[in-house]
Amino acid sequence: MKLKSAYRIALGSKVRLSHLKTDEDGGFQSKEEAEPLLVKQRERLAKMQELLWASKQKALLVVLQGMDTAGKDGTISHIFSGVNPQGCNVASFKEPTELEREHDFLWRVHAAAPARGMIQIFNRSHYEDVLVPRVHKLLPEKAVRRRIEDINRFEKTLTDNDTVILKFFLNISKQEQMRRLEARIATPEKHWKLSPADFKERAYWNQYMKAYNEVLSETSHGHAPWFAIPSDVKWHRNIAISEIIVAAMQELKLKYPEPVMDASKIKL
Repeated sequence: MKLKSAYRIALGSKVRLSHLKTDEDGGFQSKEEAEPLLVKQRERLAKMQELLWASKQKALLVVLQGMDTAGKDGTISHIFSGVNPQGCNVASFKEPTELEREHDFLWRVHAAAPARGMIQIFNRSHYEDVLVPRVHKLLPEKAVRRRIEDINRFEKTLTDNDTVILKFFLNISKQEQMRRLEARIATPEKHWKLSPADFKERAYWNQYMKAYNEVLSETSHGHAPWFAIPSDVKWHRNIAISEIIVAAMQELKLKYPEPVMDASKIKL
């Protein structure tokens, strides 16, 4: 994929998230100023999705990863609100069930891979099965590295079979995460979003950043690139991601299928 972006993680690069900005605003002064561009991108995405759905030549897999409160849910609702629900699914990968533990770690992920014509969004993904074991030392490092190799092969298999993969790391600062958690605590209507894990995992922030540095460095490829998106400013995050998705779909040069009948001869 020849897709260009300032946020793309180059193949073979050594990622240092601490060197990347998290608070870019794209030059917009406010959310209201940026909104028309996001609306336009949603309209473009809706048109491209119709082509994807009609042609059934390709599938699109969008992977969203990030720390708690990074905005995975918000990204989905703001960017994909205009697409046809028939052609878009969301899968979320939490702690494996007993059945899932009895299979290889990619078993549940492969089952959720998109069919041709579909957009599939992973709200967290197979990368959880590398990040969490690495941070909490649940597996030997040799086993973690073997999983990374498995992920690279798995994603290559998907792209070899007409799936376009775009992976987004929603890069927020630790300070911004604290502000968002404080906002949730202060808003009773958002208490349902709180869980003990949010606060437990925050204590491992540095370990997670180290793990993400390694994962982004080792799994960003031409066929399945990572993009580290500055995500402190929510509306800029949405614009940046939507622009990349639209550009990637336009690059496919999809066409509507040939009609099965001559509409000019139809008489009602």
